[in-house]
Amino acid sequence: MRVGLDVGSTTIKCVVLDDRNNLIYHTYERHYSHIVEKSAELLRRVAERCGWEAVFAISGSAGMGMAESVKAPFVQEVFATRVAANRLAPGTDVIIELGGEDAKILFLTNGMEVRMNGSCAGGTGAFIDQMATLLKMGADEMDQAAQTAEKTYTIAARCGVFAKSDIQPLINQGAKSADIAKSIYQAVVNQTIAGLAQGRPIKGHVLYLGGPLTFSQCLRQSFDETLGVTGTCPENSLLFVALGAAFYAEESWDLLKTAELLEQRGMSETYRSQPPLFENQAEYDAFKARHAKAAVPQADFPTDYAKPVHIGIDSGSTTVKVAVIDENAELLFTDYRPNQGDPIALLKTVLLGLYESHPKLNVASVTTTGYGEDLAKAAFHADFGVVETVAHFTAAKHFMPDVDFIIDIGGQDMKCFKIENGAISDIFLNEACSSGCGSFLQTFAQALGYDVKDFTKLGLFADRPVDLGSRCTVFMNSSVKQAQKDGASVENISAGLSISVVKNAIYKVIRASSPEELGRHVVVQGGTFYNEAVLRAFEKEMGLEVIRPNIAGLMGAYGAALYGMKKAVKGNHSTLLTEPEMRAFHRETESRSCGQCGNNCQLTVNTFSDGGRLISGNRCERPITGKKDDDHWNLYEYKRQLLLGYKPGENRRGRIGLPLCLNFWELYPFWHTFFTKLGFQVVHSPMSSRKLYLEGQGSIPSDTACFPAKLAHGHIEFLAKLGVDAIFYPCMTYNIDEGLGQNHYNCPVVAYYPEVLAGNCDCLKNTKFIYDYVGIHRPHDFEKKITAVMEREFGPIPHGEIKAAVEAAYGEYERHMKQIREKGAEIMAAARKEGRRIIVLAGRPYHVDPEVNHGIDTLITQFGAAVITEDSVSQLADPFKTTVLNQWTYHARLYAAAKYCCSQPDMDLVQLVSFGCGVDAITTDETREILREGGKLYTQLKIDEITNLGAVRIRLRSLFAALEEQEET
Repeated sequence: MRVGLDVGSTTIKCVVLDDRNNLIYHTYERHYSHIVEKSAELLRRVAERCGWEAVFAISGSAGMGMAESVKAPFVQEVFATRVAANRLAPGTDVIIELGGEDAKILFLTNGMEVRMNGSCAGGTGAFIDQMATLLKMGADEMDQAAQTAEKTYTIAARCGVFAKSDIQPLINQGAKSADIAKSIYQAVVNQTIAGLAQGRPIKGHVLYLGGPLTFSQCLRQSFDETLGVTGTCPENSLLFVALGAAFYAEESWDLLKTAELLEQRGMSETYRSQPPLFENQAEYDAFKARHAKAAVPQADFPTDYAKPVHIGIDSGSTTVKVAVIDENAELLFTDYRPNQGDPIALLKTVLLGLYESHPKLNVASVTTTGYGEDLAKAAFHADFGVVETVAHFTAAKHFMPDVDFIIDIGGQDMKCFKIENGAISDIFLNEACSSGCGSFLQTFAQALGYDVKDFTKLGLFADRPVDLGSRCTVFMNSSVKQAQKDGASVENISAGLSISVVKNAIYKVIRASSPEELGRHVVVQGGTFYNEAVLRAFEKEMGLEVIRPNIAGLMGAYGAALYGMKKAVKGNHSTLLTEPEMRAFHRETESRSCGQCGNNCQLTVNTFSDGGRLISGNRCERPITGKKDDDHWNLYEYKRQLLLGYKPGENRRGRIGLPLCLNFWELYPFWHTFFTKLGFQVVHSPMSSRKLYLEGQGSIPSDTACFPAKLAHGHIEFLAKLGVDAIFYPCMTYNIDEGLGQNHYNCPVVAYYPEVLAGNCDCLKNTKFIYDYVGIHRPHDFEKKITAVMEREFGPIPHGEIKAAVEAAYGEYERHMKQIREKGAEIMAAARKEGRRIIVLAGRPYHVDPEVNHGIDTLITQFGAAVITEDSVSQLADPFKTTVLNQWTYHARLYAAAKYCCSQPDMDLVQLVSFGCGVDAITTDETREILREGGKLYTQLKIDEITNLGAVRIRLRSLFAALEEQEET
């Protein structure tokens, strides 16, 4: 017999072949991270059925360490897959294999080449399972639902954390589950192509392997449609690695002895640990007694209650909370439950229940907050809406008037506020990662087969909590599995994860270095702090006793009710739907593309039983008002129109294509003028779009590049298809010296990305691509260099013409920058005349690209503020020293703009950061410090290829609310 064992990240597969290589036994099971125990059990089972001795080998991502520990033969999984494919599916060109946490693409033509996911499990089976759980579906239900989809939304797949951030607003806005399910599968496809193929085309005979591709018809169809192939999912596709191991195995092995050795190994504990959360029961009892004192007053709520009440509704990312208070701010009623993917249906049940149990209910106000604030307010005719940061601060302040720091950890969101002089002075928000939040623990509890409450209780008295550090969910998966292999108990893993949540919160989000930095009167809130292990870990890590209210998870709803009580006019009744109206309430949801402008936003239209509507997913107000946004207050739009104002000239010497990406967003006037002056017809690629990005994603060689860089591939593809005589995109180490820093470099991506494009875009094989190194920072040297380039590519050009073209280019660049500064000054003056707040939306020149900034500039103007750019005010700052080496032109502008903001009482700065930008790890800290020293709030918005304006809207509203609070005090 031949036995092949494939121990994967989430499943274990075993095959038994007879002496003619016929499959006589096989199994495919989840191991729930009990890898050693499950493997030993399986080997015993095989031995009982088929005999104790066999030609045997182990393979799989989790199999190597296990094989080494018992000295069993190991076959690398990629090699095993190739062995099986050569025997069972000869002629295969490409294998796409998606496992539980592993993803691989094997290119088998012209030699074998392998592309594998490294540290990220995005776009794998575990990711799909998480998304199915979010939709309250099984994986098979999600596949069936996706086949009836009508629309596709843009969703991140590189990490479950990002995807949840994209999906939750869609759920809260009422998007159809089928459409979301289809979008999830498409996201997996995009992640596989962009993240794994890394520029190499997938074509020919494609084989689909692994659980996700075997079980999901919609996923296979999405791959086929995107790649333009007809892939094959072969018989026994789940077992290819195990079959390859069996085919390749050479040594005869004792299966029972191997099982015994595995069990012995599983009993040892060799992992790195940390001190327990509680030394003994007495310490735990004292901890419980201290926190029991932090209780919000509660009053009776009899069925005949007729006094005015105020209702707060917190429709959060994963839960719905409701609080009812009386005129003395005492709690009468609370409700806290998971939103089940349909918060509106749950809220209807709760509100109707209040009417039924209290016939004389006298509602004075209803206030909504949280992710689903707008939807809940519109659906039930609530009186007020309040941004969640203000709701939480209102609750904490009422509970503890001298509070100076609040940390709220919810399912996916973390909010921290520093309070000075009774007003919010600083806000910390998790921008792109929820590894310090409740869903982090929930994910692991489910993976280990536990309810999250039971799971976290296990860690309270763990003797040796696993030291897992502060890492993201994906990295943590491998750490947990390694700890299990090293003998860690579930109790010690639970405690380690709770400690890790705290470390992520403190060191990744707050970035605190000491308790004093937080404050001495700290209130912790949010559902995650109901977990006593997390609460204890937080206190131990910070060396500080904190206050956790007994309604920690309800503070948003309680704060919303308090806000409504403050705003309500005494004696007035709420506009909340009456009981008959509530009974008759229903809503219909429609997904459609707007199409009224170039954004083509995917809209979710909620229509309610009374004829009311709520439209979400829109970047501008046109779907609602039918009118174009007023761009009078938006310098971003002005900059876009300036670039679009450059028209192609005569075609005397040829057509030159310029890609409208990265630094061309600033230097297009320079190069357009230079080539036009020489008699070339200059055309540029269009404004970026999702479609343009997807057309170029197949040639992106690295998933770690920033989104603006990835977009460049689509621009090059467009220009190549346009049939221009040449595409010009020079490498530029330096930018023009503006005298703001110690040097004037471009960042490495901006400086040298043309090299990446030249090496990866197949479309350039038939198109002339000019990407020489040039430096416009030294005009004399530039003239010499560009003369040589032009003569090499286009033949002799009179020196006088080139000299004139160079002078015209520099002159046009100066004129262009002067226009921007003058327009910025004009917008500032007009804003001050009307009393508008001025926001410097600071980033790089390419953040003006609407596909990069996702309409954030327009969103800010909808809040009634004026938007200007960092390069319109950076020249106004007086020289100052930075604490970092200030050698990048774009960064120097950012720092100068931040410094200038500090001298303007009506001006604040919001920094746009592209996810994956390494140098912004420096700029964010430096900008924060500059603003903090100047008494200003710092707001950072991380942006990527994914549009999630719901989260952005909350962050911006938090900023404006904090500024108003400061003004009032």
